[in-house]
Amino acid sequence: MIPLQWFLFIITLSFHIGCSYGNAFDLDLHPEHLEYYFNYFPQTLDQCKDSSKCPYQGVVKTDRCWGYEPHCNQHTAYSYPLCPGEHKGWVKSKAAQFDTFYRQADFGYVKEQREEMTVLCEPALAEDSSLECSKHLRFCRGRNIFMDLTGLNTRKEPIRYKMDVLKHGQIGGNCKFNESKLKEEADHVSPLQSWAPEMLQFTQLSSPPLTSNKCDVIIDQPTYIMKIDATVNMYHHFCDFFNLYASQHVNASHPDVFSTDVHIMIWESYTYASAFADTFRAFTRHPVWDLKTFTGLTVCFKNLVLPLLPRMIYGLYYNTPLIWGCEKSGLMEAFSKHILHRLKVRRLRRKNSKVRITLLSRDTQYRNILNEQELIEALSQEPSVKVKRVVYNRQMNFTKQLEKTYNSDILIGMHGAGLTHLMFLPDWAVVFELYNCEDEHCYKDLARLRGIKYITWEDKSKLEPQDEGHHPNGGAHAKFTNYKFDVAEFVRLVRRGVKHVKAHSKFQQYVATMHDEL
Repeated sequence: MIPLQWFLFIITLSFHIGCSYGNAFDLDLHPEHLEYYFNYFPQTLDQCKDSSKCPYQGVVKTDRCWGYEPHCNQHTAYSYPLCPGEHKGWVKSKAAQFDTFYRQADFGYVKEQREEMTVLCEPALAEDSSLECSKHLRFCRGRNIFMDLTGLNTRKEPIRYKMDVLKHGQIGGNCKFNESKLKEEADHVSPLQSWAPEMLQFTQLSSPPLTSNKCDVIIDQPTYIMKIDATVNMYHHFCDFFNLYASQHVNASHPDVFSTDVHIMIWESYTYASAFADTFRAFTRHPVWDLKTFTGLTVCFKNLVLPLLPRMIYGLYYNTPLIWGCEKSGLMEAFSKHILHRLKVRRLRRKNSKVRITLLSRDTQYRNILNEQELIEALSQEPSVKVKRVVYNRQMNFTKQLEKTYNSDILIGMHGAGLTHLMFLPDWAVVFELYNCEDEHCYKDLARLRGIKYITWEDKSKLEPQDEGHHPNGGAHAKFTNYKFDVAEFVRLVRRGVKHVKAHSKFQQYVATMHDEL
C-alpha cells in the first residue's frame, strides 16, 4: 500500500524544495522512484532533510553509486549485469565475460569515456576557453566556445547529415590548442559517428571571445548540440535519447548535470518534428533549437556539450557488440526510469492480478498479422490474462503510449520499431517478438540490455507468409510481407510468457502490494 505520507511528501518536496532546487532535479517524485533518486542523487535527500516539512527526515543516505565514480565498487554500484550463459567467444573467463559486458553496454562504458577524456585546448586563466574530448572525438565539452554561423546565410540546400557546416576558424576558443592531438583522435570522420568534422575546424583565438565583442549572442545555460538519427523511427531516434542520457553521466562533474534548465540544439536546419518529441521534456524545459535559430549570427556558449552519437563504432545501443550470455544493463534500466519519471508516467492501479497483455497492431503495409482477431479471441479465453490491442501511431500521444507500455506485463508485436517500447516495460515483463522476420538479434539484444524475457516464433512451419516478400529494391525479403500464425502455437508461447511473469519475484511483490491497497 502506498502510504498517504508519500503523497504528502511529493507535494512538500515539489513546493518547498523544488522552488529553490528545481533547477537541479525538477522534483516531482513518484513513490516508486523515491529510492532511485535518494540513493543516486544524494543532493535530493540532503534537500529533503533540510526542509522542516519533509516527512522523510529519518531517511538514511546509502553509499550507493552509479558505477563510474572512483570510489564505486561492485557492491555499491547501481547494478551489475547478469551472466547466466557460459563464457565463450572472445573471452577466456567468467570474470572477463562480466567485465566485457559491463564495458560494452553498462555504466562501464560511461566510465571508459570519462577516463579517456583529454584536454585539447587548455586554459591559462579562469575566463579563458577550454575543450576536452574522449577518444575518437565521440564526446566533447567546452567552456567559453565561439561559433560563427554567419556562413549559413548563403547555404541553399537544407542541412542534415552534413560534414561541412563549419569552415576552418568558425569554431574556437582562447586557450592553448593541441592541434596535433586533436588530429590524432579524428579517425572516425562521419556525420553520426564522431564530432571530428566539426572539431577539425577548431582554432585558437587571441582573446577571450565572451569579452572581445565577437559574440552576437551569448548562451548562459549549458547547451547540448545533437546530431540525430531518423526521427520517424522509434528505434533509431531513441538511440539519440539514450546517448544523450549516457552523455549526462559522462559529464557528471556537477550536481546540476541532470537539470532541465539547459538548451538543446539539433545540428541541422530542418525544424525538429517527431512523434517522440515528448521525450525531450525529460532533458530540457526550453524549446528545441536548430541551426536556423542562429543562422547569420556569431554565438558564444559558456558551457557546450557535444554528446555521444547514435551511430558510433561500437556505440550504444546501435552497433553494440554484445558478449554472449549476459544481460541487464544498469545504464539502460536507469534510462528507462529517468524517462518514465520525467514524463510523469505512472503505474496504474489494477482491479485484479491478471497478466496484462498488450498486442501491438501495425497500420503499415507490411508485417501485419493476417489473423490478428483470431489470436486475440484465443487469448481472451485464457482465464489468467487480460489482452488489449493497441496501435501506436501519431493519433496516440507518445506519453500515453508509454503509460500503456509501462502498465503491460507482456508486449506482443511483429518485428518493427514499435518494439523499442520494451525499454519501458516493468522488470518482470516479457516481450514477444511474434516473428523476427530473419532479423534475429535486433530486439533480442535490446531486450537483453533492458534485462527482460524475450520470446519469438520458433516453428516456421506454423506460420504462413502472404507471399515471398517484395523488397523495394528488388528481390524477396521476409520484412516485406504479412503473416498468418498458428493459433495453438501462439497460445503456447504466450503461456510460457505468462508463466515467467507470474514466477517473477517483483511481479509477486507488486501483486501483494496491490492486494494490500484493495
